Amino acid sequence: MKGEYYKILSFYSFFPFQENLILDLKNKLLEIENENDLSGLLIFANEGINGTICAEKNVIDIVINLLKKYTGIGNLNIKVNFSEKKVFKKLKIKIKKEIVTMGIKGINPSQNNGTYVDSADWNKLIKNQNTIVIDTRNHYEVSIGTFQNSINPNTRNFREFPQWVDDHLDSHLENKESTNIAMFCTGGIRCEKATSLLKKKGYKNIYHLQGGILQYLDDIPKEENLFEGECYVFDKRVALDQELEKGSYSICHACGMPISIQDQKRKEYRKGIQCHFCIDQFSDNDRKRFEERQKQLDILKVKNHKIDED
Repeated sequence: MKGEYYKILSFYSFFPFQENLILDLKNKLLEIENENDLSGLLIFANEGINGTICAEKNVIDIVINLLKKYTGIGNLNIKVNFSEKKVFKKLKIKIKKEIVTMGIKGINPSQNNGTYVDSADWNKLIKNQNTIVIDTRNHYEVSIGTFQNSINPNTRNFREFPQWVDDHLDSHLENKESTNIAMFCTGGIRCEKATSLLKKKGYKNIYHLQGGILQYLDDIPKEENLFEGECYVFDKRVALDQELEKGSYSICHACGMPISIQDQKRKEYRKGIQCHFCIDQFSDNDRKRFEERQKQLDILKVKNHKIDED
């Protein structure tokens, strides 16, 4: 790997998180950000913690020690990556009802979830003829990479997943009592919550990939890897390749869809204004606004480049 200036930590944990501790922790983290180059996105809720942070190693160590002190948990399901550049503009901390929004009451992954499957055993499970494999991520994430033969629920957000389960899951099961249901997502949080939903609905033989795709790509040699394509991530890198390096995708700043190098060569593509996914979604007035925004971004980029050279 090249320069490793910034350390990127993704983590989550389901546990009972008291409201007064949430507010205290938020204030402490903002104090750290005020004195250090700390960026990322953190989501706190009564059901736990979820987030990704980016900083130099010594700052990351301070944050992790603080998180463990406030949460009282040892296992944060941490995934580590590195980057020469910051992958977030600043630190955002959000306090929500759920750390990953499903919108269903009575779901408690800290007390009731499926069976964890580590990377080493995942291939054996999903190759089993008696297993169905479900990608619990959003459609645009699935579009750039997924596991072989997995089912795509084609959801726009995680809130739609419970409805997909009600409408379609049984049609994929040969035998509700004996078929294995294996689920995965980027870092493990959505598929873990999905297993809790399925257990509440009475399904059996439910499994989820511990640490998600990111842990799997870190653990499994390329020649044994059953994941195809790139893995979407929610930061400036857009996607990571099989070596967990920044991938080949960028974002259409009009609609937010990931676009490949090939997509950018299509006649519909205009940087910052439109792509083939959103060609019919916006008005001419919208595109004029997008065009002006892109001009301002280009001017700012040139100014910053000159400052760096000086």
